Formats: sequence, C-alpha cells, structure tokens
Amino acid sequence: MNKNTVLAWSFVVALGGFLFGFDTAVISGAEKAVQIFWSLSEFQHGLTMAIALIGTVMGAAMGAYPSDKLGRKTTLFLVAALYFFSAIGTALAQDWNTFILFRFLGGIGVGVSSVTAPIYISEISPAKSRGKLVGLFQFNVVLGILVAYLSNYFIGQGGEESWRWMLGVQAFPALIFFILIFFVPESPRWLLLHRGKKAEAMTIMQKVSGEQAAHDIELILKNQQKTQTKGEGRLFSKANKLPIILVVLFAVFNQVSGINAIIYYAPRVFEMAGLGAQSSLLSTVGIGLVNFVFTLLAINFIDKVGRRKLMFIGSIGMIAALSLVSYAFFSGVIEGMTVTIYLMLFIAFFAFSQGAVIWVFISEIFPNDVRAKGQTLGSLTHWIMAAIITFCFPALTELLGGGYTFLIFAGCMVLQLLYVWKLMPETKGKSLEDMGDTMPLH
Repeated sequence: MNKNTVLAWSFVVALGGFLFGFDTAVISGAEKAVQIFWSLSEFQHGLTMAIALIGTVMGAAMGAYPSDKLGRKTTLFLVAALYFFSAIGTALAQDWNTFILFRFLGGIGVGVSSVTAPIYISEISPAKSRGKLVGLFQFNVVLGILVAYLSNYFIGQGGEESWRWMLGVQAFPALIFFILIFFVPESPRWLLLHRGKKAEAMTIMQKVSGEQAAHDIELILKNQQKTQTKGEGRLFSKANKLPIILVVLFAVFNQVSGINAIIYYAPRVFEMAGLGAQSSLLSTVGIGLVNFVFTLLAINFIDKVGRRKLMFIGSIGMIAALSLVSYAFFSGVIEGMTVTIYLMLFIAFFAFSQGAVIWVFISEIFPNDVRAKGQTLGSLTHWIMAAIITFCFPALTELLGGGYTFLIFAGCMVLQLLYVWKLMPETKGKSLEDMGDTMPLH
C-alpha cells in the first residue's frame, strides 16, 4: 500500500515534467507559422524562440524561494496555473507582444517545476527506490517532448492557423495536473524543517516508510541540528563546497554534450545531413521515440546498478556516437540515414545516463536545509548553459561546420568521463540524511 501511494504521488508531481517537455518542444512545430503570421523580422523570430528559455532561466533562479517559503505543494499549484494560462494566452494572442508575454510565463513554469518537482519526489521517496521515482520526472519530460512532436505533426495538417491549436492543446494536461495536485500531501521534510509541524509530517511519513517513520523523523531532526551548526542554512558555505562543485559540473556537462541543440534544431541538423524536410520531421519523431525508450530503460536500472555506472556507460557511448557524427561530416559521407543513426545512438546513450540521472543526482546530493537552493543552483546552471548552447549552435555550425562542432561536443564528453571517474560519488540506496556524512571521492 505504502509503495503504491508514494508511486501515485510521485507520478502526479512528475506530470510537471510532462508539461515541461511539451512546453519546451511544442514551439518547434509552430515557429515558422508564427513568423509568417506576424511577418516577424529575424530578431523578432529569434526572440520568439528564445523567450521561453529566458523565462525558464528566471524561473529556475527564483524556484527555491516559493518552494521554501510557500511549500512544495503550493508552488506546484502555481506551476500548473502558469502552464495553463500560457497555453490559453499563446493560442488566443491577437498580437506578437501578447504572444511572447505568455510564452515567457510558460518558461517561468518550466524553470520553477525543474526545481520543485524533483525536490518534492526526492523528499517523499524511500532511499531504495528514490532514483526510479525521481527518474519519473525525466521520463515525463521526454514523454512530453515526444507527445509535442506527434501533436504538432497531426495538428499541423489543419491549415494556416493550426499553430494556435498546437500551443493551446497544452491547457488540457495543465488543468489535469492542477486538479491532481489536490490529492498529494505536502512534503513531510518541508513541514518538519520549515513549519515545525511534527505530527502532520509523521502522518505523511507513516505512509512513506511505515513502522520506520518515527526513526526517519528523528534522523531528519538530528541531521538538521548537525547541518545548522556546520553551514547555518547557507548554500555557499564550506560544508557544501563539494556538492556545489559536483552539481555545477554535472549540469554543465549535461548541456555541452549538445543535447538541447540537437533537440531544438533536429530538423536543421538532418537537413544539413542531406535529408528532405519531410524526412527531417520524421527523424525528429524518431529521436523523441529513442529518447523515451532509453529513459524508461534507465529508470529501471538506476536503483539497481547506481547513478555512477549509468554515467560511465553513457559517457563512453556518447564519445563514440558524437565522434562518428563528426567523422561523417568530415568525410562527407552524410547521405541517407548515416547521421540519423549516429545521432539516435547518441540520444540513446544520453537518455540512459545524463538524461535520467541529472534531476535525481541534483535533488539528492544537498543537505535538507539547503536542498531547494542547491536544486536551484543546478537547475539554473543547466538552463543558462542550455541558452548559451542553443544560441551558439547555428553560428557554430555556420562557422566551423558540422565536423568540428560535433568534435567539440565529443571532447566535452571525454572531460565528463574524467569527472565521473575521479569526482562523482555513488548515491544509490543512501537516505537523504546520510548523503552528506560520507562524500567519497573516487
């Protein structure tokens, strides 16, 4: 019973990830139609594509504040409302300024949910299944991306203003998410540490860990006393130096793999490789599908083999796949499906490692008293890097060509492999309170 209850709560909160993925990817099918509809200049078109990402960076930057002050649950209500009004607003917008305002609000929703949802799930999960449960968030992100690609493909058949439906359809899952949040409790760790509500926290904890609930509550309180004497709730303190280094590097490596550039510009990459526009769209759906399948696979392995082993396998696979893409561009053998197959290989290894591990690792590595701030730091680093890579990618491929661009990404993955080997600790099976006691370096 406990197991199913926690799984249900986790799945509801992970729906924030579905909306995150959908919101991020849906614009790829609407951007050309929007540009034509309002006769946008290159600058306006660029801003239309980037505005949600700017909102995401801002949402990630301020995500810790509502999570700590208002609670994880109330913050999730705000996220659902942002997604809902963003979808309705962009679908009904009568001018470009209104359109980008609502895209911006949707971006803030993505940023805040990338902080709050993984924290909530990590705080209600038993140690032995935390990887799988927090991994549901990433699973829903890639499911959202895949559904957005498919939704765009089918709705795109409906005439010149079909883009309004592409963007507006997100209001339905956002409304479902809002209603379902009523059925999940507040995080017991938040109730205990930020409101001092021990009895309420105990009731929820009994559903999570049964007879062990009283022991867990005492462990959380003991851990709070210890961390307060060490760092007094400040993120940037000597006690948190190692988790900060680990999380910032992890988030940077996530993006310098080139993943967001490939997802945002997939049709462009495939057209560079000589595929026609229709084949490019089909290959994009293929990428979404591979991403989905291998994320699902990783979620089933993350608590069995551990985070570190997945990262080892993924790093080696990504180095090989990106090197093959680079070689294909250098040698000029880019006709047909060659580059598509290599990129799908890259996506498979990414989804199996970095994609599945990032939100789990960031949400569990910091002490209780600074977890929301630490998650904000990781999420903010991730989104700033995503913005930089997304902005630079078209210019980079124009300047250096595909060969050198993908060679740079492969080189960055060699550095990631060194990071996993020398720095990254294994967090599998440890309670959140035990995490800070021993942070072994390998």
